[in-house]
Amino acid sequence: MLPLKRNEEKLLSDVEVDMLSSKIVSFCQGKNWWFDDIEPTYRDALLRIGIDVSSDFSQFYLHVEDGPTFTSRNGEIYQICWFLNNSDYDGRLRVVRDVLKIPEPYIPLDSFSGERGYFYNTETGEVFDIGLGDSLRDFLGGNMKARWNGFNEFIEWFFDI
Repeated sequence: MLPLKRNEEKLLSDVEVDMLSSKIVSFCQGKNWWFDDIEPTYRDALLRIGIDVSSDFSQFYLHVEDGPTFTSRNGEIYQICWFLNNSDYDGRLRVVRDVLKIPEPYIPLDSFSGERGYFYNTETGEVFDIGLGDSLRDFLGGNMKARWNGFNEFIEWFFDI
């Protein structure tokens, strides 16, 4: 396991859910995917990879679960915390970095099936839709704009909320 990167002083009670849109919270509650209690190992997993636990990204993954992945007509994405704790997600990150040359602030949200995947920028909160070929070249060359400016926007699109 990787050591924690962020300050561990942030207690579970300090985590607020006001960063996640009310539409997402309502949608997930309606699906019985929303959990008020935070699993400490999920919080620790996010801290281990340097993600702010108060971000909308973290709030989603700390409170929402429907198994190891979420599926919609727009594809399948990981329950990132589940994958961090129960799979070789670190190995997947190494492949993304070594083979695809995706820089460090970006983490994969899916398995890159069909030679295309969603990547979250942990510094800006933007989400990119990147495929092999021209799309990857444009991204690596700095010539691609994020498809979604924030994680809320991505999740609302992903689930058609």
